[in-house]
This record gives sequence, C-alpha cells and structure tokens, in this order.
Amino acid sequence: MFGLFVDDGSLAITVLVRLALLWLLLPQLSVSLVWHGVILFAGLLAILLESALHRARQR
Repeated sequence: MFGLFVDDGSLAITVLVRLALLWLLLPQLSVSLVWHGVILFAGLLAILLESALHRARQR
C-alpha cells in the first residue's frame, strides 16, 4: 500500500526534510511572505528535477 503513494522513498524523505528545515528557518528570515513561497517552490522544484534526472539516468 505504501508503494502506491510513495514510489521513490528518497524523494519523499528529501521533501519532508526540506519542509521541516524551512518550517524552522523561514520565520527567522526578515523577508516578505512572498519570498517564503518562492524559496519553498524553488527548493521543491530542484528536488523534483534532480529526482527525475536521476531516474532517467538509471534507465
């Protein structure tokens, strides 16, 4: 059942770690909330792209 929702365990763990770190660190930055969203999006996009490229190289 777990594999139905989580295909790549390392991707899921990396996203959760990223979210936890941002949850702890973003409130300490003195930037607008818009930048919080940009930082969140850019990081998750980078994680997704790296995972997709890694999967493509394996095949």
